[in-house]
This record gives sequence, C-alpha cells and structure tokens, in this order.
Amino acid sequence: MFSARAVSSAFRAGAPRAPIAARVAATRSYAAVATPSSASTKPPVALFGIDGTYASALYTAAAKSSALDPTAKSLESLASVFKKDPKLSTVLRAPSLSVSDKEQIVAELQKHIGNQDKENVVKNFLRTLAENNRLGVLEGVVEKFGLLMGAYRGEVELTVTSAAPLDNRTLSRLESAIFKSQYVSNGQKLKVVPKVNPEIRGGLIVEIGERTIDLSVAARMAKMNKLLKDTL
Repeated sequence: MFSARAVSSAFRAGAPRAPIAARVAATRSYAAVATPSSASTKPPVALFGIDGTYASALYTAAAKSSALDPTAKSLESLASVFKKDPKLSTVLRAPSLSVSDKEQIVAELQKHIGNQDKENVVKNFLRTLAENNRLGVLEGVVEKFGLLMGAYRGEVELTVTSAAPLDNRTLSRLESAIFKSQYVSNGQKLKVVPKVNPEIRGGLIVEIGERTIDLSVAARMAKMNKLLKDTL
C-alpha cells in the first residue's frame, strides 16, 4: 500500500497538463433552446461529445429556472438507477425502441425522480431525449452534468482507485495530502471518489483534474516486464 505522502510527492514531481477547453456544437431542439445568454447560465466548463452538449444544455436550462440543485439531485437519483440496473444502458441504446417503448421508459425514469424536479426541467429533458432518439446518451449526460456541478461548486474531483476498498482513515490522509498540493487552489473543495478495480492487483491510481499518478502493482509489473523484454 502506498502512503499519502508518496502520492503527494508523486504529484509534485510532474507539472500539470493544460486544461481541456473545447467548443461543442448545439444538438437539435433542446440544446438550441437552452443556449446560454448570460454568464450566470453558462456552463462553467466546456465538454466534449453529444452527451457533453446535452449536459451543457440541461445545465443552462436548469440555471435559467433557478433549479440547478434540484436538477442535480434528480440526476443523482437517475445515476442510482443505472448502478442498480447495469442493463439499462443497453436498453436505452437499442435502435429497435418504438415510440411506445420510449414513452414507457421515460415514465419509469420520471418515477425515480419524484417531486424534487419541481420545475420539470429533468422530466422535460427526458422527453426531449426520447423525441430526438438520444436516450442512449442519458448515462453520459448524468455523469457529465455531475462534472459541471462540481465546477460550479468549486470542487476538484479526486479519484482514488484501489484493488480493494480503502478505509476512511486512508482516504482522509490522501485527501489531506492532495488538498495541500499545488493541484488545489484556494477556495476549491476536494470531492473524493473511491473506486475499486481488482485488476490493478495492489497500490493506487490517483487522478485529479488531468493529472494521473499510477502507483499500482500492475503498472510496476508492466514496467518490469518491459525492462526484462528489452534487456533479453
């Protein structure tokens, strides 16, 4: 297991990469209607892809309705649905979905949102995705909307991947070490996202912003194998 100090030292050893900045084109009716007209409704960061475009459009629509937090909570509810039902993404991407199928799917998804979507921002958005044959991007929209809200709240996402779940003490030490580094500016908050991937065998993979430090056993073994291969 690598210590929080080791991770912090590894981050200081390399310079941060340039931030991603990309302009994405509007996508059909919803994106066009929700085009930001002021700084207060403009997404805090630019995103790639169709799901990024729709997430940005949803952010703008929610901001115009003063419903960013309720919209974020509604999407968190949908994120839970995707976690509980891994097959949902496959179903939403199926090209054979009829109009009736889409209506039923949207109705079921709306049930999971409940009463927190008081302005009907998310419910209308789901209907728009169905009409535009874009329900398949919903999971990506949910994820990327979370990125937008993190930027809006001044959060920096710290993803810690380990072979087995880490205890709270270890996560707290990592969070403290990274918070004091150059990768977190004054006023920013760290959002720790622990992930488990047995394939890394041990150690950690730490990601913050666009900086990645791979301290996994799998990575060390790959380097050792390459060294042996090049030597022999």
